[in-house]
Amino acid sequence: MLMNLFKFKGGVKPPTNKTQSLTLPIAVAPLPSRLVVPLHQSIGGTPRPVVQAGDKVLKGQLIGEADGWISAAVHAPTSGTVLEVAMHVQPHPSGLDALCVVIEPDGQDEWIAREPVEYASLKPEEVRERLQQAGVVGLGGAVFPTHGKLTASKTVPMDELVINGAECEPFITCDDLLMRERAEEVVRGIGIFRDLLQPKKVLIGIEDNKPEAAAAMRAAVDALQEPFLVVQVPTLYPAGGAKQLIRVLTGKEVPASKRSTDLGVQCFNVATAYTAWRAIAHGEPVVSRLVTLTGNVAEPRNYEVLIGTPMDELLALAGPKADTDGIVMGGPMMGFLVPQASVPVVKATNCLIAHSAKLFPPKAPEMPCIRCGSCAQACPHELQPFEMYWFSRAKNFGKTQEYHIFDCIECGCCSFVCPSRIPLVQYFRFAKSEIWAREREKNAADQAKIRFEFKQHREEREKAEKAEKLAKAAAAQAAKKAAEAAAAAAAEAAGSTPPDSAAAPVATAVDAEIDPKKAAIAAAMARAKAQREAAQPKNTAALTPAQQQEIADIEARREAGSRSEDQGSSAALAPPTSPATTADTSTPPSRS
Repeated sequence: MLMNLFKFKGGVKPPTNKTQSLTLPIAVAPLPSRLVVPLHQSIGGTPRPVVQAGDKVLKGQLIGEADGWISAAVHAPTSGTVLEVAMHVQPHPSGLDALCVVIEPDGQDEWIAREPVEYASLKPEEVRERLQQAGVVGLGGAVFPTHGKLTASKTVPMDELVINGAECEPFITCDDLLMRERAEEVVRGIGIFRDLLQPKKVLIGIEDNKPEAAAAMRAAVDALQEPFLVVQVPTLYPAGGAKQLIRVLTGKEVPASKRSTDLGVQCFNVATAYTAWRAIAHGEPVVSRLVTLTGNVAEPRNYEVLIGTPMDELLALAGPKADTDGIVMGGPMMGFLVPQASVPVVKATNCLIAHSAKLFPPKAPEMPCIRCGSCAQACPHELQPFEMYWFSRAKNFGKTQEYHIFDCIECGCCSFVCPSRIPLVQYFRFAKSEIWAREREKNAADQAKIRFEFKQHREEREKAEKAEKLAKAAAAQAAKKAAEAAAAAAAEAAGSTPPDSAAAPVATAVDAEIDPKKAAIAAAMARAKAQREAAQPKNTAALTPAQQQEIADIEARREAGSRSEDQGSSAALAPPTSPATTADTSTPPSRS
């Protein structure tokens, strides 16, 4: 069946260098001396380790538990002993460490008890959960958790399911060999995706420089009687990009601000479909993948490699030549030199290229940009790389965002065609990393500000609550003193006659009903009286004997009056007594 194909803007045609690694079938790499398995091998959260040093593990056993929906589990690639769970250098341009589980193989390669299922009997959410628990991620390079892409849009019907077998990057042939040798299992995996998404049609895109792979896929589709359409697309880098392949096969252009599902399209790599089938139909989690070994080696070939295998041990199988001076992970367009030769193979590792100065000659010195526009013509996303370059170099990162720097997929087309030999992609990566760093700093500052404001609010609230409690205590104390002063004033006004048994409850009731303002006045009067009593007479140093006698008489009368007031207050505050007792104390004491 023929169909109309579309074109995407830009693109380049670098030397493919694929035939070197296509002469031999897929081989199985032997067990390495040890396996270093990073826990974070996909876009999303970092799985939590569920093993510790000294644990015995089996092949396929869970060692890292997914920490959220957009996260995928990690499993032991073989049976052995966990040596440590520690930080090790990861295969990333940054050269930073990542938390890894280090396993010493026991040589038995003993599997866990696998539980194959008939996925047609499972609910869609159960299939997605099994894929997550099996650690299935996109093996085309993006490593996005596959289960997260298997939910169709609720508002847009699914029109096309696109399967990416283009493999446009030079040197890489692992998908080509996979389709040639294991086409049936790839097609069965595509069937799982089809049943979950329910698209109107399934399109399998393969570049026209892979006729054997296309023929094998067509034969498998026919043998399984699936209505899938195998389409050969023109060989043009980066035709293997998801958005570019969708454009070629469907004519739909996915905007940067939207996902392909918003247009009714979803895209998966052929290797992802293969691992999904193995996970569901055979109960095998992702513990290995196909890797192309090529470049400056004696025997280029594709190997099935355990995740966590040190790259230097793996590359030794292909016989690297003496002048090999590094390892490139990925292709020459989008790949990078790994920070150490001993870093482990991860799920994103599709190719290892032995680097040498002969194979990749050093570039001539960078020259000034001449604004020729060649980079803009080659850009498959219709960006303006020369403008992004100027602003990245000037560290004007706000302007780079105005020119949509985050729409750049870092395919390297602009650097490939630049006559001034400017490493444009490196500038764009630098700008992106700086923007991300500033965003993290801003978010951290915002969080710190929120915490500071919350702390201030809490302290002010606690201060207000404390002041309110003190005010209530002061008011209660003032009321108590006012009541005591009022009682003393009432007793003084009533004379020295002690209250009888009936008067005490009445006095108590009267005290309880004293107006707060009057109580405050009485308290003030009591304080003034106390101050007068505390005042010491002045100018008494040189007194005549007559004056001293007069003062002594006055003090004697004052003390006698104070004693009578104290006795009257005690009588007023005394509890009610029996009638006999009242009669005994009815005679008031004499006053001076």
